[in-house]
Amino acid sequence: MLKSDLRITKTKQALEEALLTLLQEKPLKSISITEICRLAKINRGTFYLHYGQIEDLFEEYYKEIMKDLTDSYQEPYRHVDILNPRELNPSTIRIFHHIETYKNFYRIVFSRTVPMSYYYLLFNQVQDLLKRDMELTLKTSVDPAMLSAYQANAILGLIIEWGRNDFQQPAEDMNLLLVRILNIQTESRR
Repeated sequence: MLKSDLRITKTKQALEEALLTLLQEKPLKSISITEICRLAKINRGTFYLHYGQIEDLFEEYYKEIMKDLTDSYQEPYRHVDILNPRELNPSTIRIFHHIETYKNFYRIVFSRTVPMSYYYLLFNQVQDLLKRDMELTLKTSVDPAMLSAYQANAILGLIIEWGRNDFQQPAEDMNLLLVRILNIQTESRR
């Protein structure tokens, strides 16, 4: 049973890698199953054993990434009752480690050659995470949708700039940078 599971895992990884490679060259709707299978070195029957169409492969991979993003985003909240930027331990921030793990995906999402729909898929996920936190912890007169949109774009802006430098800085440095930025914002509100 374990041998079979390992084969399935390897097959799906090969398909995901092939999909990522092709997404660097063209949009999802222009990719054929034949291209993916050729690049992944599997036959079409194996592809259809796991997926009905290319969009199913993309959706499964995207959901895996978004689950990891959600887990990474929530990590600092596991260590405190209320997240105070002045007391935030940079080592508890995991979002930049998540980006490092999936940097090939994020290179595509933030590429100037791909449709903005990829950015908006990611934006919606980050905004939803922020909005949920605000509803639980923040009492403000600012519309939560607007505030979470502002903050989501700020976080994504950091990631885009990091990506423009090909993710050269270690994730730990990005954690420290985020804490410094949050503290500057907190200090300016006083």
